[in-house]
Amino acid sequence: MQIGSGNRFEKGLFRRAIQIQIGNNNAFTEGYKLWPADEFHSKKRIIIGNGNYFNRGLILDACGTITIGNKNMFGPDIFITDSNHTYGPGLSPTDTPMQVGSVIIGDNCWIGAKVVILKDVILGDNCVVAAGAVVTKSFPAGSIIGGVPAKLIKNIFTIEKVKE
Repeated sequence: MQIGSGNRFEKGLFRRAIQIQIGNNNAFTEGYKLWPADEFHSKKRIIIGNGNYFNRGLILDACGTITIGNKNMFGPDIFITDSNHTYGPGLSPTDTPMQVGSVIIGDNCWIGAKVVILKDVILGDNCVVAAGAVVTKSFPAGSIIGGVPAKLIKNIFTIEKVKE
């Protein structure tokens, strides 16, 4: 595992450490799971920047790539995955291939408790995700989102604000 300095790790689990890169001054509270796929992969699947706070019960489930920027705050019991099981009539999900993508979370985001972020989502900088949201699509910088599936509530970077 590539780990920077000043990180705090409470009790948690990780596997395939060679596929994980963590910057500086991050805090992982109890119950975290950093979970890259079992298959060999020559690059990093989980990439975490600097100064992030991850509350208890975080799961990062990466078959492709999950990238998290800097100075984000994550509430408790968050699940982030970059893949989906496929299925078909009469087939078990265990017998079909995974759909693998990526997740990118920018800088200075606040992700509320019990949020689920799914495959191919990009959250721009300074986003706020309301507790309990299920994020199935991407949102630009400054978005405040919530709901199931998550929808835009407001964008703090309106044209008027940018002009100021």
